[in-house]
Amino acid sequence: MRILHTMLRVADLDKSIDFYTRILGMTLLRKHDYPEGKFTLAFVGYGREEENSVLELTYNWGVEEYELGTGFGHIAIGVNDIFKACEDIKKSGGNVIREPGPMKHGTTIIAFVTDPNGYKIELIQE
Repeated sequence: MRILHTMLRVADLDKSIDFYTRILGMTLLRKHDYPEGKFTLAFVGYGREEENSVLELTYNWGVEEYELGTGFGHIAIGVNDIFKACEDIKKSGGNVIREPGPMKHGTTIIAFVTDPNGYKIELIQE
């Protein structure tokens, strides 16, 4: 068994695909419209779905905003150079909401960014 994907509902699919591909360096793996259901699914990730867990971005046609709720925490991504990653994200127009530094009560170096929908992504120095 393995985790296949995590689904996020997004309000602007093009903006979300741009963020995850251009700013975070993922690849758009596939995208399909479902006209009868009035939604589009786009799958993005760092490798093929057969070998990696990916994100499913779900756009429900006509929905412009979602409440994020209090149950969801964040997505975590390992990076080789967290300081460079944050600088690159800022230069690309991304939003770093916590600069790189040790986690509270620990030594792991982390940072946080948000995607266009407000979802938090934790960057962890590998």
